Amino acid sequence: MQSYTIGQAARLLGISPDTARRWADAGRVATHRDEAGRRLIDGRDLAAFSIEVGQNAAGEEEAPYTSARNAFPGIVTAVKLGDVAAQVEIQAGPHRLVSLLTREAVEELGLEVGMQATARVKSTSVHIDRT
Repeated sequence: MQSYTIGQAARLLGISPDTARRWADAGRVATHRDEAGRRLIDGRDLAAFSIEVGQNAAGEEEAPYTSARNAFPGIVTAVKLGDVAAQVEIQAGPHRLVSLLTREAVEELGLEVGMQATARVKSTSVHIDRT
């Protein structure tokens, strides 16, 4: 299973490394140390925590004035395989993205919960809301 440093986890969660350290110190997410003494977060733990953070951020009133770009780096939080099709969920900061793709593509990419992945969105029509 892949593990993430505090800095990598912070980037995936869309927060500062200092905030990630404070959250780890407060016990909000479990960490362990590697041979070099760096604090790491297990990929599955980070995936579960990213869902919690995303759900809490969705309810916040202070949203930044921004137009999101079409690449959403995040962490895989769910993979559902069917006979031919598959569904992959990615938590990218406060954004939850769900993609339907072939089972073969998921297997070729080796996607599993806790892995880092980037969702790319292409659309002929993009709507922008200012909150």
